[in-house]
Amino acid sequence: MTEFNRAVPRRTILAVPGSSDRFIEKARTLPVDGLFLDLEDAVAPAVKVESRARIVAALNAEDGFRAGLVTVRVNSWDSPWTYADVIDVVTGAGARLDALVLPKTTSAAEVKALDLLLTQVEHNAGLPVGRISLEVQIEDALGLLHVAEIAAASPRLASLVFGPGDFMASLGMGGLSVGTQPEGYPADAFHHVLASILVAARAYGLQAIDGPYVAIRDVEGFRRSAELSAALGYDGKWVLHPAQVEAGNEVYSPRPADFERAQRIMAAYAEATQRARGAVGAIVVDSEMVDEAGVKLAAAILARGGAAGMEENR
Repeated sequence: MTEFNRAVPRRTILAVPGSSDRFIEKARTLPVDGLFLDLEDAVAPAVKVESRARIVAALNAEDGFRAGLVTVRVNSWDSPWTYADVIDVVTGAGARLDALVLPKTTSAAEVKALDLLLTQVEHNAGLPVGRISLEVQIEDALGLLHVAEIAAASPRLASLVFGPGDFMASLGMGGLSVGTQPEGYPADAFHHVLASILVAARAYGLQAIDGPYVAIRDVEGFRRSAELSAALGYDGKWVLHPAQVEAGNEVYSPRPADFERAQRIMAAYAEATQRARGAVGAIVVDSEMVDEAGVKLAAAILARGGAAGMEENR
């Protein structure tokens, strides 16, 4: 099976309705890390079939997309469209496609079914088997209960994505603004689900992506939402509007001060290890003790910063 790069940046993933030529063209030049051309919620049932052809044409267009990661969200397995979404899009433009996004995932079996179908389509289309990865959305109570099994379901998996709108409906949460905290609850109403998805993702080497914030003019509200999941360790967030992109790219990149300190930690630890011929337990950097766990944190920050284009001082 062909390998793909799980570490590709996903700080901002733009949602693009597959039924709109205007939105597709606008998405080509936006400075997002990734995007998905949507065949699911953003596309009305009456135009889902014709939108497949529109997406294939958009993927095959010579001008391409600025985003480094280009994906398509197919319809969920409880719809009548999933198998044809996969066949039409992958057969028509699989060579230009990085991943398929599966919404409303509730079990490992759904991921395995998509993997098997995708493998057959790749074979028949003459594409490298396994190069197209999978990203799955956790959007309801059942999906959250099975999230660890879902995360382990396929070697194609690259990320788990939180779907706050359907999840809020699944639990009966108050409020109508997707991605915002429901009124009347004094703590973070999404902490448990975000943490559960993150733990499952990290256990199996996957990225964890936060879902959208639908108040597209409220950039500060978007920023607050993004900062909560970024603080937990999330890799990025879906964006719905160009106004959210700059804030998202900033929030999910390491702060410059943290990136610089991580460099100091790694350099000091390497020097101390060399002096002691490997017999180093802990050192002090910037008046704080740093042991092996601190070195791992510093290495993770450097890796994330490097993926975001930040350069280390040499």
